[in-house]
Amino acid sequence: MLRILYLTCCLLVLFTTHTFAAPQIKDFSADSEFSGVKISPDGKHLGVILIEDEKRTLLILNLESMKPTYAVKFSGDEEVGSYYWVNEERVVLQKLYKHAQREVSDYYGELLAVNFDGSKSKYLFGYNSDTSASTKIKSNGGIQATAFVLDTLKDDKDDIFVMAYPWNKQNYTYTEVYRVDVYSGKRKRLTTSPVANAGFLVDNNENVRFSFARDKKNNDQLFYYESDEWVDAERIKGGLTDFYPLSFTEDNKSIYAIAHGEGATSAIYEVELATAKHKKIIQHDVVDPFMTWVSDQTNTLYAVEFENGYPEYQFVDTESAKAKALQQLMAAIPDHRIRIVSETVDGNTLIVMAMNDRNSGDYYLFDRKKLKLKFLFAENAALDPSDMSEVRPISFTNRDGVTIHGYLTLPRGIKEHKNMPLVVNPHGGPHGPRDLWVFNSENQLLAQNGIAVLQVNFRGSGGYGKAFEESGYLAWGSKIQYDIIDATQYVIDQGYADKDRVCISGGSFGGYSALMSPMLAPDMFKCAVGVAGVYDLEQMYKTGDVPESYGGEAYLEEVLGTDIQRLREMSPTHNVNKLKAKVLLIHGEEDERAPIEQFEAMEKALNQANYPFQKEIWKKEGHGFFNAENRAKYYEITLKFIKENLNVK
Repeated sequence: MLRILYLTCCLLVLFTTHTFAAPQIKDFSADSEFSGVKISPDGKHLGVILIEDEKRTLLILNLESMKPTYAVKFSGDEEVGSYYWVNEERVVLQKLYKHAQREVSDYYGELLAVNFDGSKSKYLFGYNSDTSASTKIKSNGGIQATAFVLDTLKDDKDDIFVMAYPWNKQNYTYTEVYRVDVYSGKRKRLTTSPVANAGFLVDNNENVRFSFARDKKNNDQLFYYESDEWVDAERIKGGLTDFYPLSFTEDNKSIYAIAHGEGATSAIYEVELATAKHKKIIQHDVVDPFMTWVSDQTNTLYAVEFENGYPEYQFVDTESAKAKALQQLMAAIPDHRIRIVSETVDGNTLIVMAMNDRNSGDYYLFDRKKLKLKFLFAENAALDPSDMSEVRPISFTNRDGVTIHGYLTLPRGIKEHKNMPLVVNPHGGPHGPRDLWVFNSENQLLAQNGIAVLQVNFRGSGGYGKAFEESGYLAWGSKIQYDIIDATQYVIDQGYADKDRVCISGGSFGGYSALMSPMLAPDMFKCAVGVAGVYDLEQMYKTGDVPESYGGEAYLEEVLGTDIQRLREMSPTHNVNKLKAKVLLIHGEEDERAPIEQFEAMEKALNQANYPFQKEIWKKEGHGFFNAENRAKYYEITLKFIKENLNVK
């Protein structure tokens, strides 16, 4: 009861009108005040994730009074992960574990269930078959598998589909699907995937119909369930590649899928299952589909979102109720990216999230019948969007005649955006991820200090078609870096940046680029900040979680190659003699993606060359900063280093 009262007080404070002060580093580094906002199917309750005592807590509110009815908070090292409303009273949630040795939490596949008022708690699925006294959640029989909710079965209030990955000592497993009673925990195995590490698609009659995965060579695999067995679905693809099923049509006779066919970009296809006839229904000339929207009521696709500079939307059926609701929301909250994150079973009440380059996210309640929009929460109420800086899409032609897209964050309050200090911020990946028109707290902090920030979707980035992504293969230390360098020169030539005040800072692959680009263009960058970077490409085959993963070795061979001399030519550890920039290296000892050995190799190379550098090591952090206090310290150290080297007061 004391915890409920405490959380009620917190909510009352946050619901009051804020008087914004000048934002501080701690405001930019803070965890979201609210996240994971979801409405119950009957519209009477709301679930909200809060951070309390540095742990995720699920707070359930009565929507009419906005008063808490129950708070799910574990004791010890446990916290709440993802959660799902499975009927009007019951929630299924993941249990995560925090560690003394590292900041990131681990998920071991445990699912728990509880009613909105705290009654009928149940250990639903997981390895633990003993009663948990600390959580007072009754146990079900243990199972050695990691579970994820596959489908909440909107027409069944008692059961859900759970997708489980059995534990073994391999980096692959054959996925199983169970039907699980959310009250008793009784489960029935329905099927096992025909391929390793597979996902599934359920039709509108609650039948598991598709299984899909990538094999060890990263080739697409697709199987279809018919006549009580899994059969290869190559026939259904009809010559399309990179085929991924999205949803069924209402009659279950066709599916919507994203795939590569004609043109440079991926498209949305409607595929008739009986005949394998496919019809292209949506495609963008420049970018792949960024996000697809499937109705909770009909389980059918109704909209596709693209990101060509700014967000764009195309509709499968412009007259559908859900498409109209999304269009109404776009008109009501202009210049924002709109997300329908949750809705009631009748589709009349929606939880909406709106965000843009200056706003990390606001939650709204939308009454579709009354056309009434009510503000609920801001993810970070300490940051006033009107005080944040514009993120402007840019494009240019690189040295090879290829159009490259990116974003330029322009500091607010400057009369003329000319000859500004600039930080280049390459994204991670490099293959698959891309930069977007979104709020970036680190870039906004730099802009608050009068520093412009450049982000580049270089060759190899995802989102611009398969050929564009593959053009970055075997070119980490060449074409990709030349795109970053050419983008920097473009911004200088356009008059935005002062050529004598440019730094580069990035994380993961961006950390690699932060060191590699200044080696290819030594006179362009005054300083370089490598965060959780990979610096020795040979070592990527030996350490970290990539070579250990299923298909990891094949991935490395495809994107890096195996030519040792070429790997060394592309490795910052072998090119220190080309450096002129001041260097700051930041790394976490618990990093599994770019392990501490990568930092140590770069440190050794710099020391052997007697090249001065700064370093900051976090004992408990991994591949990024998961602790707000650590993130604030990282921002403080990085900002100080950049300002000193760019002569920013």
